[in-house]
Order: sequence, then C-alpha cells, then structure tokens
Amino acid sequence: MGTLWQDLRYGARMLLNKPGFTAVAVLALALGIGANSAIFSVVNAVLLRPLPYEDSNRLVLISEYPKQEGVPDTLTMTSYPNINDWRDQNHVFEGVASFRTSGFTLTGVEQPERLNGVRVSADFFNLLRVRPLIGRSFLPEEDRPGGERVVLMSHSLWQRRYGGAADVVGRTLVLSDEQYRVIGVLPADFNFPFAGRKTELWATTAYEGQNLTSRGSRTSFVIARLKAGVSVAQAQADLERIASRIEQQYPDINTGLGVHVTGMQEQLVGKVRPALWMLLGAVGFVLLIACSNVANLLLARATVRQREVAIRTALGAGRWRIVRQLLTESLLLAGLAGAVGLLMAVWGIDLLVALSPSDLPRFDTVRVDARVLGFTMFVSLLTGVIFGLAPALKTSRIDLTQALKEGSRSLAHAGLRLKGLLVVSEMALALVLLIGAGLLIKSFWRLQDVDPGFNPKNVLTMRINLPDKKYPEGKERIAFVKGAIERINALPGVERAAFVTPVPFSGDFIGSSFAIDGRPAPVPGQEPSADFRGITPDYFSALNVPLIRGRYFTEQDRKGSVGAAIINETLARRYFSGEDPIGKSLIDVGVGVDEDEPKRWEIVGVVGDVRHRGLDIEPAPEVYLPHQQQAWNWGYFVIRTRTEPSGLAASVIAQILSIDKDQAVARVQTLDQMIAGSVARPRFYMLLLTVFAGVGLILTVVGIYGVMAYSVAERTHEIGIRMALGARQRDVLRMVLGHGMLLALAGIALGLAAAFLLTRVVASLLFEVSATDPLTFACVALLAALVALLACYIPARRATRVDPMIALRYE
Repeated sequence: MGTLWQDLRYGARMLLNKPGFTAVAVLALALGIGANSAIFSVVNAVLLRPLPYEDSNRLVLISEYPKQEGVPDTLTMTSYPNINDWRDQNHVFEGVASFRTSGFTLTGVEQPERLNGVRVSADFFNLLRVRPLIGRSFLPEEDRPGGERVVLMSHSLWQRRYGGAADVVGRTLVLSDEQYRVIGVLPADFNFPFAGRKTELWATTAYEGQNLTSRGSRTSFVIARLKAGVSVAQAQADLERIASRIEQQYPDINTGLGVHVTGMQEQLVGKVRPALWMLLGAVGFVLLIACSNVANLLLARATVRQREVAIRTALGAGRWRIVRQLLTESLLLAGLAGAVGLLMAVWGIDLLVALSPSDLPRFDTVRVDARVLGFTMFVSLLTGVIFGLAPALKTSRIDLTQALKEGSRSLAHAGLRLKGLLVVSEMALALVLLIGAGLLIKSFWRLQDVDPGFNPKNVLTMRINLPDKKYPEGKERIAFVKGAIERINALPGVERAAFVTPVPFSGDFIGSSFAIDGRPAPVPGQEPSADFRGITPDYFSALNVPLIRGRYFTEQDRKGSVGAAIINETLARRYFSGEDPIGKSLIDVGVGVDEDEPKRWEIVGVVGDVRHRGLDIEPAPEVYLPHQQQAWNWGYFVIRTRTEPSGLAASVIAQILSIDKDQAVARVQTLDQMIAGSVARPRFYMLLLTVFAGVGLILTVVGIYGVMAYSVAERTHEIGIRMALGARQRDVLRMVLGHGMLLALAGIALGLAAAFLLTRVVASLLFEVSATDPLTFACVALLAALVALLACYIPARRATRVDPMIALRYE
C-alpha cells in the first residue's frame, strides 16, 4: 500500500506538471464516459430496471388477433365475454383484469376540463398490487351495472385541483354529466404506461352498455398475473386451448381469432430495445475513439519521458514496476475523466429527457442511480487500462544505452507505428458511426418526403366529446356540430371548417368488418374489414383530399335518406379489383351508434389514400360515412385558416363554448404538429446518432492532425536532408500527405467492411433505405477522406516550410 500511495502521489504530480496535456486528455475521455453514462442510464431505466410493481416479471398482457394477419406487434383489444371466459377457464393466472382508455369532462367548475381516464375491472389494482394513498380501491359490486358510480383520482389531479385536501375522498364530481363519488387517491409514483396520455381518473367498466355482453365488441385490453412458477409459454398454451373452445362455441364471431401472451415489460419496451442498444454501442465507439486519442497523447509524452524511464531503469526499477507507475497515472487520468464525465452525464440526462418524444416508454424514470454510478466507475477504470496499457508497455520496453544517448529517437520511431495503428482504428470506428448516422438521416428524409394524402399546412384541430346524457340522440349531436361549424366559418381568417371522427395522426381509429351486398357471405374470420370515419361534407375540401371518381358528400346525405359512403383507393383495389365500386353497397357494418342509421351504405365516391396512422404505415382500407347519417359522440374539428392557425385557437374555442358552456375542448394542435409528433422517435434516434458520429469524427480529425504534426516534428531532420538534396516543396507535401492518407484510407477500408456487417442492427429503424445503401456508404467514405485530407494538409503544409539549414542542425 505504501508503494501504491507513492505511485499515486507521483502520478498526481506528473499530471499537475502538465496541465494542458491533462485538460485535453480529461476532456476527450469525459466526453466518451459522459455519453456512455447518459445512454446507459436510459438503458438501465427502460430495459434493465423492473417495472414498479410487486413481482412485475409475472405480469403479462393478452392480445386477440385475426390469425390470417399474424401476431400483432401492438397491444390489441378483445370483448368482455371473452375476457370472462379466459378468467374462468384458465389454469395459469392468479388474476385477469381488463382496462380501456376513456375520458371524462369535468363540469360544475369555473372552467370545464377534459381529463384523461381509464375504465378498469374491479380487481385491476389488486392484480397490480397497488394500494391507494388515501381511501380504498374498487369493490366487486361497483363493477356491475346499477352499482354506484365511483372514481379513483391520480395524485397529480388531487394536488392540482384540490390542493391535496384530505377530505377529497367522499366528494362528488360531475364527470360527463354523471355524478361520481371519489373513493381514493392513488400514490404519487403510480403510473400505468398502457393508459396512454397522462391519466388522472380511474373508473370501473360497469357502465359500458352493450359492450359488456356483446362478444363481437372488442373494446378492452387485458392484463393478467401469472401464478408462481408458470412461464409465458405455458400461459400461451393454456389460452390457446381456451380460444379453441370459444371458437367452436361461437363460430360466427370467434372463427380465425388467435391469442398472444407477452410479458408486460417486453410489450412496453420491445420496440425501443434495438434503438437503445444501438445508441449504447455508438457511444461505446465514441469512447474507443477517445481512448485512441489519449493513447496517442501518452505515446507522444512517452517520447519526452524516455530519459526519465531510462534513469529509473538504470537505478534498478524493473519493467513491471515502470508499467505499474505508468498505469497508475493512466487510471488517475481516467478517474478524473470519470468524475467530469459523470457531471456531463447528469446534464446530458436532463437534455435527453427534454428532447425525447413523449411516447418513449419509461423515460420519465431516467436518473443516475447506484447502477449508473457503478457503470461509470467500471467504464472509467476500463478506459484507463485500455488507453494506458499499450503506451506503458511500449515505454517500458527500452534500450537503456540508446535511450541515455542525447538525441536518440528510437522510441519515437517505434511510437509512430503504434500511433498509425491507432489512427486507422479511430477512422474505422468513426466511419461506422458516420454511416449509421447517414442511413438514419436518409431514412428520416425519405419519411418526411412521404405524401400523407392531404395538405396539413394551416390546419388547426381540436377534439370534443359530447356526453351521452346531454346528447343522447344523433340529431342533437348533428345540430351541435353543424352550429359550431357555422360559427367557426364566420370567424375572420377561417377558410373552411369541418368535423371528422377521428382525424389523421391522432392515434384514434374505429375499425369494423363489413360485407358487400350481392356477394356470397364471407367465411367467418375472413370478413372484409376497414377503418371507418364520420365526416361533414366540407372535410375533404378542408384537407385537400383528391376525389378520384364519383362525388363528395353533400347536405342531402342526412338522416332519413339513403346511406352514402365514400371509400379510399386501397379499399377499391382490394375489394373491387377490376370493377367500378360506384353504386355498390356495403352492409353489416358494425359501427352503429343510433337505431335509425342506414343499414345499407351505397358507395358514391372514391378518394385518394390518406396515411392516418403514420407516414411509415401504408394506408388501410377506409370507409367515410356522412356525419349527418352516422354521428359519433366525439370527434375533431379541422379548420383551414388563411393565417397562422394557432392564433385562432382561442377564438374557435370561444365559439364552441358559446353553444355549450360545459363543453371541454382538448388536444388543440395543428396537423403539422401532429405529423411531427408521429415522426418524433426516428427524429430523436437520428439526432442522437448524428451527434455521436459528429463527436467521433471531430476526435478522429484531432487524432489524425496530432499524429501528422508529431510525425512532421520527428522527421524534421529527415525533411531537411531531403530538401538539401533537392527535394521540392511539392515532393515533401506529397510525402507527408501520402503517409497520412495511407493511414486514413486504411481506416476507411476497414470501416466500410465493419459497417457492412454492423449497420444491419439499424435495419429495423430505417424507412425505404437499405442497411447497406451504396450511395450512403460512398458519400460517407468520400466525406471521411476529404476531412482526413484536410487534417493531413495542415501539418504537411508546415513541413514544406522547413528551413534546410535549421533542420540540419535539429538535435
């Protein structure tokens, strides 16, 4: 320990004696260590840390899906009767619960507010083993029709609206024109990630109407808790047995339906796992580049210290004693860099969370914890060994006689070879990062260039929900929407207003099967299906959706008239290939909300495809129905404006409230903002990888410049002799540039080969771009070569200005 303490003190003195060297090395390493710690903190929070529920590894989610479409990669819904059968007939679950996102309009207050909510079965919180902070959870009798309407409140709503008052339990709230009694407040740290946007109210499923008894109404998600010792595979087999039995018992509804069981954490983070591991690998490359740079610095410093090492050796120090001393200095350097890197990581985490899309799971839990601290310490120590070992071994392997001679350059020449290898590795690593970033940039550019099928410029959207108690019939909902549109159209700056259920890129959809009149009944489980949307007549002109054939809706398409429908091109191609769909009729459409709605919908027009679910998702078959004939109790106003749309939001909301003062308006945003939100994830991944690639390239350029400058300095005597013997400046320039570019091109070749193998890990993140896209590879390689040429040119230019007389007297 005494010797170790001696080494530490000596190493600290050596670092303090060279503050410039120490600062540059610490900064380079801190960038790499800080980036690694920041990204690892994300990986730790999202992928490694268990979900915040007791025995969360036993929580699973169950999806029901058409077998012909394959296992879904998103969570899908099922019907309450099927859920009841799964609960009653399984042998693998401790409990099964249902949940579905909902919403409530809080009235009876000064300003109506739309609150995000979830309807759950009574045993939902018991299954999660979550207890309210105050009050109690739901009782079984409160989950049956006719029971009292009760609600649980989130901690944030409790604090925001009620100031944390303890007597909030027992209060009555007016939600969507119904009275609910508050029975409890949930803990501050409770969060259920599958509830969608920030959830503030939780109610039971008791008042779901016909959904509770209709096996064809697939309106709820399912969560279950495995029994101890039961695997996901065993649960899958058991549910397949139950599904087969249900299919035989109800062939008209359940034929062709499969079930899929997946772990809750896997369902939550499975889609982001490849991207996070990719980013962690990228910052690992940045750290390796930084290590190479610092190793080059240490090799340059070793040349200066060769006489010191020779004297220590002459006085009896063994080779491994020298190595230990030099490694101690490297570890001290790495320790300093680790401390600075940790500070950078704390700042970087805040920046990452601020830049991250709102739909990235568990990002709100990212923080520096004991695991991140341990990771940072480990990386720092490993870094010290990586960049310090090779220079230490090279420095300790010394010819004592030559080293003690004044002017000996043997170690310097030997170090140049190692420096060259480090430059090659730096360039290869940087090229892999640059190619990965280039692929993501090209993919994002392609994604941004996709035509959504409409013009989103200057379009404002906002959502309303009309309570069933206040607007029980379609004619009342139609009158409200019509009156609001008339008032909105009268506002200065408004070009055209319309109403749609639901608007593109909102994440909402209404799907249903249907049949085509005059054709044989489809085989159960293979019925045609489509997304359905209710619109007012001006919707297509407000969004500039092109009419392919037929006509748009008019005011004549109203209640009491023949049902009218407009389909998109995808549906026309899929179900009316080779024939004109105009005049054909759709029947058995299962999206009805009123008894007096048409039973037959005649196709009157075909419009262009609209990408409703995402720019990277191909348009699905879609059917548009007139709002006057199919009036859902919710939807979105879309307002095309002549000016900046956000500036008209307050005026539009005022017109809506002038019709119904208790109407809460939610999700006020432009279509451009909605589209930008839909591509937030690829933008985030592209931005991060581009930043990491840029840092790697800068470090590489600095490394190449440093090696070439060092090489010129070491070869000054040689250059002087060459020029004295007649070498011209361009010959010297060619010689130095050739040496530098040989190293750079070797690194580029190695990087291209490595990128060809490694870029496949980003294939799942790309849109219409191959992971081995030749143009990207070629452009990035050319960019790297030009940057390397610039880094080599400056030292080479300096070499051409060497005075032969001074150079011949060098050393």
